[in-house]
Amino acid sequence: MTALLLTPGAGSDRDHSSLVALEKGLAPLPVGRFDFPYRKAGRKFPDPAPELIASLRDDAATFAAETGVEPAELVLGGRSMGGRMCSMAVAEGMPAKGLVLICYPLHPPGKPEKLRVEHLPAIDVPCLFISGTRDAFGTPDELLAATDTIPGAVTHHWVDRRSHDLKGADDEIVEATRAWLADLD
Repeated sequence: MTALLLTPGAGSDRDHSSLVALEKGLAPLPVGRFDFPYRKAGRKFPDPAPELIASLRDDAATFAAETGVEPAELVLGGRSMGGRMCSMAVAEGMPAKGLVLICYPLHPPGKPEKLRVEHLPAIDVPCLFISGTRDAFGTPDELLAATDTIPGAVTHHWVDRRSHDLKGADDEIVEATRAWLADLD
């Protein structure tokens, strides 16, 4: 048995439409949507990465206990910054069965020289990347090149003509995730 833990992007919270759609659309799979501490405290700006990763570890332990799923059987992920924090945690040794990374923020918009890829070669679990073909945080070619450094199996799902928000693509996100999870087991 597995379960999916989801985290939001920097400017959103656990109630982002994509995360809610995944919880509903993947039922009866246990799906947990978690906010980072800065969001719970009502702040708009994220805490430093080590604090976000520490809270992710705590949330994953709690979610695993609540669902009766072994921590190594959890699939971790989320949108943008949330997914990036999950990937960094796994690269640091946090157990996971796989990663679902929606709108991975490869670099800040307009700054392709500021890649956020140092940790990718340390990820040894299967990964699903769901991205828009017009995402300002990383083009398909940039993301393909960066994810080629990941030792674990990597699957890409491209949402045609969509930007970083993937507005209106929740059903497609759910279907791509469902198919990938079915192949994971």
